[in-house]
Amino acid sequence: MSDETAVADAQQPETEQPAPAPELGHRGRPFDRKAPYMVGLLGGFGLLTAYAFSRIFISLGSTLILIVVSLFIAAGLDPLVRWLERRGLGRSMAVLVVIVGVIGMIALFVFALAPVIADQVRAIGSSAPDWLDRLQHNQRVRDLDEQYGFIEHIQSFVTNGNFASRVFGGVLGVGLAVLNAFFNSFIIIVLTLYFLGSFETLKKAAYSLAPGSRRERVGKLGDRIIEGIGGYVSGAFVIALCAGITSLILLFSIGMGRYAVALAFVVMVTDVIPMIGATIGAVIVTAICFADSVQTGVIAAIFYIAYQQFENYVIYPRVMSRSVEIPGVLTVIAALVGASLMGVVGALLAIPTAAAILMLVREVFVKAQDER
Repeated sequence: MSDETAVADAQQPETEQPAPAPELGHRGRPFDRKAPYMVGLLGGFGLLTAYAFSRIFISLGSTLILIVVSLFIAAGLDPLVRWLERRGLGRSMAVLVVIVGVIGMIALFVFALAPVIADQVRAIGSSAPDWLDRLQHNQRVRDLDEQYGFIEHIQSFVTNGNFASRVFGGVLGVGLAVLNAFFNSFIIIVLTLYFLGSFETLKKAAYSLAPGSRRERVGKLGDRIIEGIGGYVSGAFVIALCAGITSLILLFSIGMGRYAVALAFVVMVTDVIPMIGATIGAVIVTAICFADSVQTGVIAAIFYIAYQQFENYVIYPRVMSRSVEIPGVLTVIAALVGASLMGVVGALLAIPTAAAILMLVREVFVKAQDER
């Protein structure tokens, strides 16, 4: 062998030894995710997952409603907390003051006002047959009653001892309805207090889910939405409180003091419902006043017609001008859609939700379109 051959053999690299096979064998090529079978399989799993989540969502519907209502109430109390913070209180102390105030108002209502309202409701129920008898002396009403016989049906329905049982589905149904109402109220109160105490933490946790490059803008938009919701909830409470107080003064002034607290409470509760709530409360009170005497009924009717105009054109714009910016037609549409989906709760939540969606459309979609 020549020297050149030896040098060439020395310069040749040694043959690489193949890597030992893993104990469980080599990994194969990944599946082709675009293959028809994989597309169908993953699509089927996606449909099953969506169906499962929809079933879970439907089964948790009542619980989710309680959570959403509690969040809205907490958002309505948050402006009061921030107002106390601007007066020098720390966040924890401001939340504590608001929580103590809320619990105190609930306790005042339960122990002071609830018995009065219950007594007055019983008084209204016992007086209803006499009011129906008075209606029969009206010639126009008498003619209608002879044709349709509606007064007799109403009177027998009200005076029947099984009235409550038939409405609520028996004695057990009455107990379950009352128990369910107390349970839901208790859950809402507890959740509201928890949400109010950890409101800032919840907001930061929600904003942290957004991409870092957009987190600041998401936070500002979220704060604007929460401020609008809080302003609407607190504003609706103020407007309803005004309606209740003015009704209380009216009823005492026209000699309906024995029913004043209960009827004023009805007006305050119904006034929270958008669009038709104030009219419902006014019709109920006016009808009872007419049943007592024509004079008090006329006074009540005139008062509520005038007050609703004052509320619609003076009180409502002043209270809501800084919180809800939404055209009137969208207010009506939102309330109708919310009521059809979730009843009274949906009607209450629809207007601030529509205002939030409208604000997002203006700030996100419209501005993105303008930049194109």
